[in-house]
Amino acid sequence: MKLNKSNANCRVRRYLLIFTALSLLLLPLSLIYLVWNEQLQKIKGYEAFNAQQQQQQQQQVQQQQQQQQQQQQQQQQQAGGQTFRYPVLLLNKNKNKELTVVATGKTKNKWRYVDKINNETGLPLIPDYAVQTLSLEEMQEMSVRMEARLERLRDKCSEYGLDVLGHDSWHTPNTWEFLVNKKYHIIWCNVFKAASSSWMFNFNVLAGYTPSYLHKTKKILLNLARERYPRVTLQELREAQNDSITFIIARNPFERLLSAYRDKIVFALPYSFHDKLGRSIVRTYRKKPKLIARAGNTKYPSFPEFVHWLLDQVKRGNYIDMHFVSSTSFCTPCLIRFDMILKFESLAEDQLYLIEKTGLKRVIAPVWRNMGKGGRKTQELQQQFYSQLTRQEMMSLYEYYQFDFNLFGYDVREHLKYARADDALDGDGDGDAAASVA
Repeated sequence: MKLNKSNANCRVRRYLLIFTALSLLLLPLSLIYLVWNEQLQKIKGYEAFNAQQQQQQQQQVQQQQQQQQQQQQQQQQQAGGQTFRYPVLLLNKNKNKELTVVATGKTKNKWRYVDKINNETGLPLIPDYAVQTLSLEEMQEMSVRMEARLERLRDKCSEYGLDVLGHDSWHTPNTWEFLVNKKYHIIWCNVFKAASSSWMFNFNVLAGYTPSYLHKTKKILLNLARERYPRVTLQELREAQNDSITFIIARNPFERLLSAYRDKIVFALPYSFHDKLGRSIVRTYRKKPKLIARAGNTKYPSFPEFVHWLLDQVKRGNYIDMHFVSSTSFCTPCLIRFDMILKFESLAEDQLYLIEKTGLKRVIAPVWRNMGKGGRKTQELQQQFYSQLTRQEMMSLYEYYQFDFNLFGYDVREHLKYARADDALDGDGDGDAAASVA
């Protein structure tokens, strides 16, 4: 009897131990479950809150977009209901973002500020009241001026035989630097250092680049343009000319050459192609007897050194850099038809006439870019640099650029007055050419 009670007590104690062990094991698991469940509820609540916030933000963005569209529609109605894809060139650089800069085309008060109108792309446009135009009388005068320039070009091309096909660069049509915009029916032969920066910007805008991007990018504008304007064959160019206006910008060849020398040689970017070219010229020409007295101590070549290098390239028949090459050779205007000849010296009026004739007065505006480095007046610079050349050196330059002078109506005597007297070292047989011009 006692044995049975003892066995029963053992079983009870065993069950109690098992129950206690299970309780001790399950208690931490229960606590872990409670904590995990609480965290899970918090996470679900945070996700629901976050989703609600995102919905509210999306609603706010949609409301702002609707308000902007309504404002743009109202502004377009005020501007006559016209919409344009491309903006004008000039961006507002002042703090007042509601104004944009417009060129007046005048010598004084060159810029003024006008209210900005946004088109469907949100880009600034010139409103109607700020668009620069020529009067009917001025347009007629410009038409006569353009026709006179074209007539002179035809006469001189025939006189010098440049309208006859041949095998050299003067008698072979060159389409290398033509930019053809088929959408706006405008074609330009890009003569470097003849308002090329301004019109390269224009053509990039017409190609779809925004002015803000063009101002900020570190890419070369010419490279950007070539992404949108592939080079054309002569046949493709002539087909495009059937319904387009083709133009060129002419500049006094000696002014253009000096501008290129200062921009690409004097102010060359360190380690650039033209910086290396300048150092090479210095190594070759600095100790030459004709030039040593005019050399100077600069790292870049003096103007006489540069001129002698250029003349040597011409004599040897070497490739001439596109910034220094004759525009007659570069654009071959005697072999490719041009509808307009703009001139650097009268570019303000000439640009307005071109923009008016192409119907782009609300799309692009006349503007000067890359006005030169150093802040010096053109006439002062011409005298300073060309007075370093002898008359014979200047006439050798003229011999290369003579077609640019004669086809576009420039006079070399304006620069010959700056030339220094010839000396014994420069007797290279150019005296006859100088006498013929004088």
